[in-house]
Amino acid sequence: MGLNKKSVNDINVKGKRVLVRCDFNVPLKDGKITDETRIKAALPTIQKLMNDGGKVILCSHLGKVKNGPNEGESLAPVAERLAEKLGKPVNFVSDYKVTGEAATAAVAAMNEGDVVLLQNTRFRGKEETKNGEEFSKELADLCDVYVCDAFGSSHRAHASVAGVTDVVRAKGGECAVGYLMQKEIDFLGNAVENPVRPFVAILGGAKVADKLNVIANLLEKCDTLIIGGGMAYTFLKAKGYEIGTSLVDEEKIDYCKEMMEKAEKLGKKLLLPVDTTVASAFPNPIDAEIEVTVVDSSAIPADKMGLDIGTKTAEMYADAVKSAKTVVWNGPMGVFENPILAKGTIAVAKSLAETDATTIIGGGDSAAAVNQLGFADKMSHISTGGGASLEFLEGKELPGVAAADDK
Repeated sequence: MGLNKKSVNDINVKGKRVLVRCDFNVPLKDGKITDETRIKAALPTIQKLMNDGGKVILCSHLGKVKNGPNEGESLAPVAERLAEKLGKPVNFVSDYKVTGEAATAAVAAMNEGDVVLLQNTRFRGKEETKNGEEFSKELADLCDVYVCDAFGSSHRAHASVAGVTDVVRAKGGECAVGYLMQKEIDFLGNAVENPVRPFVAILGGAKVADKLNVIANLLEKCDTLIIGGGMAYTFLKAKGYEIGTSLVDEEKIDYCKEMMEKAEKLGKKLLLPVDTTVASAFPNPIDAEIEVTVVDSSAIPADKMGLDIGTKTAEMYADAVKSAKTVVWNGPMGVFENPILAKGTIAVAKSLAETDATTIIGGGDSAAAVNQLGFADKMSHISTGGGASLEFLEGKELPGVAAADDK
């Protein structure tokens, strides 16, 4: 995986039109932004390009846009918030065609340091289809230089992420990554490719099926692999344990056996829960009061369901993290949205907060858990991409990273 990419520090943008693919896929409620983390994360790259005299053209998708362009998924609220944060006007091109005449005119009128935001890229339809080629060309026509700063979309070979780079390069332009992308490459990419050891990987979440390739890849790279969350019960069943009504991936039992054998063969530690927090049923609603007991993992009652790791397991996992130099964590240890079933996830988060290791949270639910539980500022890096960080951990090449120029 080529990780030595040109960044915004390596390019001269003075007087040039710079197209920046951001991740402004923010949550909206009644037209108002409810979490502006992604907008804040984009600011350093935008400010750097403005200060260097670039004409900064921003683009992003928002939502899934299933029923065609609509005001509910317009980037207008993002433009407004962005202008506040940057302390200067952001010219929002509301045209649903995204790269039509309105966009061309707005870009032509730009001065150095100006900012234009294009409409939601998904309004142009499927970016990864034939339509994407035309869209790639139109995006490239608007700029001289391209910067990708949308790690959360970098695993998709879409027009605004990868397609545009071929056209920009063909006309002599440069393609670089922004500060956010650079940080993801430095932390996530290098943690997997070149970790400081001992390297501990922690995987949780519901299904083994979602993490098949991640488990296999991390076993090759890490020294200790810790398994928690719903996926642990398939491993426990593979060991021949009774798991009651716990979540199980019946088709992946043999795979779990193979992984346990692989760990043994490679001399790696694979840690599974030794005790489990069980209840009669899944909480409904998810944060409802629930009666739980902690039992040995080998003695889960037939009518009970495992919903979190137990206290001994939490101690064992915390202990495994103490001597680590690099820790990557993806997926909670239990139903962390419920205060009673969040104890295992809290214990793991706390152990990461207290270690001197480089601690990397691989997006998705584990990022949500760390933020929600108040440990975010204690982590070295929290990834902004769920699917993208998983594919990075699988060892896959991400189109958005591969598309940037090498240094």
